Amino acid sequence: MSKIFYIMGKSATGKDHIYRALLESKEISVEPLVLYTTRPMREGEENGREYWFSNVEELENLRRSGRIIEERMYSTVHGPWYYFTADNGQIRLEETDYLGIGTLESYLKMREYFGTDRVVPIYVDTEDGIRLERALQRERKQSQPKYAELCRRFLADCEDFSEEKIKEAEIEYRFFNNGELSECQEEILTYMKQCVC
Repeated sequence: MSKIFYIMGKSATGKDHIYRALLESKEISVEPLVLYTTRPMREGEENGREYWFSNVEELENLRRSGRIIEERMYSTVHGPWYYFTADNGQIRLEETDYLGIGTLESYLKMREYFGTDRVVPIYVDTEDGIRLERALQRERKQSQPKYAELCRRFLADCEDFSEEKIKEAEIEYRFFNNGELSECQEEILTYMKQCVC
């Protein structure tokens, strides 16, 4: 039975690096599950790779056509940013396994839509001090760093990924990325291979 492996965790835990490494791995075959966002594209991102970069008008059209699986809105210092998954024909579970990335909230909606047996949580955890250092390093590389948004997101993550919410989502296993990224990636890859056997 095909699966959707769903990576989630607080910001700056290395989720994007892990996601890309797993997609490129020769040890497992998964297709990317690309979500949509209305937030501006960051330097180095490509449309259709990290996200489908969209706008509110397209989101409204998808809502009207009943094709939204899950959506979230974040009130940022730059205005509302939406993140969402749409049933646009890209997900064919009868044919292949997928790898997605999102939030705890989006994971729960995906699990509700596709079924508990089809959506496998991959929760990446990192010590908060390490996360903050990584987030600052990443933001400094932007031509126009958005430090206020970094702080808002860091604090929001503490609530969005509270221990109570993780427990309610029945996430029992965590993949810790406090040291070498490759070690965390290898642990996740081993787990995924066990799930598809």
